[in-house]
Amino acid sequence: MVATNAELFALALQQHQAGHLQAAEPLYRQILQSDPQHADALHLLGVMAHQVGDHAGSVEYISRAIEINGDSPVAYSNLAIALHDLRRIPEAIAAYRRVLERNPQDAKTYSNLGVALKSQGLLEEAMACYRTAIQWKPDCVEAHNNLGIELKDQGQTAAAIDCYRRALDWKPDYVEVHNNLGNALKDHDALDDAVASFRRALQLRPDYSEAHNNLGNALKDQGKLDEALACYRRAIELNPQFVNAHSNLIYTRVFCPSPTDHEPWADHQQWNLHHAAPLAPCIEPHLPDRSTDRRLRIGYVSPDFRDHCQSFFMTPLLSSHDREAFEIVCYADVARPDQITDRLRAHVDIWRNIVGQSDEQVAQQIRQDQIDILVDLTMHMAHNRLRVFARKPAPIQACWLAYPGTTGLPTMDYRLTDLHLDPPGLNDQNYSEESMRLPDSFWCYDPLDDESSVTPLPAAEQGVMTFGCLNNFCKVNATTLQLWAQVLNAVVDSRLVILTGEGSHRQQTRDMLRQAGVDSDRVTFVPHRPRAQYLNYYHDIDIGLDTVPYNGHTTSLDSFWMGVPVVTLVGETVVGRAGLCQLTNLGLPELIAETPAEFVRITTELAHDLARLSELRATLRSRMQASPLMDAPRFARHIEAAYREMWQRGPTTPRQLPGQP
Repeated sequence: MVATNAELFALALQQHQAGHLQAAEPLYRQILQSDPQHADALHLLGVMAHQVGDHAGSVEYISRAIEINGDSPVAYSNLAIALHDLRRIPEAIAAYRRVLERNPQDAKTYSNLGVALKSQGLLEEAMACYRTAIQWKPDCVEAHNNLGIELKDQGQTAAAIDCYRRALDWKPDYVEVHNNLGNALKDHDALDDAVASFRRALQLRPDYSEAHNNLGNALKDQGKLDEALACYRRAIELNPQFVNAHSNLIYTRVFCPSPTDHEPWADHQQWNLHHAAPLAPCIEPHLPDRSTDRRLRIGYVSPDFRDHCQSFFMTPLLSSHDREAFEIVCYADVARPDQITDRLRAHVDIWRNIVGQSDEQVAQQIRQDQIDILVDLTMHMAHNRLRVFARKPAPIQACWLAYPGTTGLPTMDYRLTDLHLDPPGLNDQNYSEESMRLPDSFWCYDPLDDESSVTPLPAAEQGVMTFGCLNNFCKVNATTLQLWAQVLNAVVDSRLVILTGEGSHRQQTRDMLRQAGVDSDRVTFVPHRPRAQYLNYYHDIDIGLDTVPYNGHTTSLDSFWMGVPVVTLVGETVVGRAGLCQLTNLGLPELIAETPAEFVRITTELAHDLARLSELRATLRSRMQASPLMDAPRFARHIEAAYREMWQRGPTTPRQLPGQP
């Protein structure tokens, strides 16, 4: 007896719902052979295609079903999801809206529509969708989660934390929300709570590579670098294509004590193997106009053209570029532009918003723009676009500003540095790029500060010497604390101010200093604050203590701007020579130590010379303004001369890092 289509459909649906897709598919197709207009079979065949990752097939089948039976909000919903997965976002948005026309209280569709709108940069509309979803369905955990993500991205971390916790009230085992909550808590400076959230996510899903990576970020902020590195390695082990974890591993290694083996370069090699080498077929030959005196087109790529420390260095450069000799194009991956974004945009010829664009799309745009020299400003830091540079969309590519070091990328031709950070021959073997040495400084600084003032020396008024370090806490390692303890023990009743978020690492730091002879009540921790409040911290500090092996960079320049001298110890690697570079440019070589004993001696003598400290307090800002560290036109001419030299030399041959075969 031949089964009817109704019987076949019931059997197919039963198999489908049981997860037996291979059994259900031929049944749907058998139905369609006898009845090509069977809308339900077409629809569910489309659902099945989506389940196995055939999103294009899903769109085809469901679209045919809608042509036959256009009144099905379920079919429109599934079509929208498939279109969304195909990145056909405008069509997906239209389909989501069709669902809501028929079912205006569909909370899940509102949440999905919000995600689609966000991907188009329509952030306010997206948030309105999430809130509407929650209004219709208070237990719509996806909407709480999505709203939390958007609030966090806007810097409203407390509100984001509240959203995530509401989602967990409804669904305590929602592993992605535990992960997102951890990220928000980290940004909120609640580091112990952040670590606990990531660990809870990993209890629920031990192979959750994203949570391993984010746990590494939180541990890094607590100065637990070895544990952070282990987390990144675990994330990569679980997902070898996890590019962010691989870059985090490379960048975090820069903060560790100078290595004696080739392990850091092995990390670069693995990054190239998994993320650069597969893109080699995308590289096309360049046939640029090689004339050396024509106007060159320079492209800068960054996610940080905004209220970010990078703007302290890009503002003076972009505002001082010779626009007759150089055409400036910025590729801005800035999701939340601000007043600083507008200020930077005003100094360039072309501004490209690349938010939401794939690396391939960005590379194509750069090729179309015929960029001569493409400059990466992020390297392996967060939100980098190194896979754009791996496609070699410009004939000459260089890196600068993120941190002095190497990308390890075979397609990166040059790195900008200076004669103090990189004396010829000292560390050349550590870089895959060819070094272009600026004569004065790697940095040219604009504090973007019209309000802060330099206050009188605190020690002169309080009778107590206060040392301070407002660097990224991941630089505050055991070696650094031992060095500082020697200074504090040599200066009776002196105090120490350290910047870091809340967490058990504060007590661990006190314990380490106490073991070295420094009572806990002499150590004060201050939290992260907006820039104006952060600069005010320097009002209470007499002398800055540098970190080793990674010196302060931007924070030292901030310190000088606020009249606070920083004593530095020269390190073995390039990141440990920042203090030497900056103090040399300020004409203060007497604050540069070559050995730990010399660091203690210089700092102790300065602490006991209040007249000298008061004089430095009163003159450091003017020293800064008169030095190469704030001479923007001079710096721009040096950068431009380097670009001309790069153009004359042409692309470089990839260099071998230590340990490479």
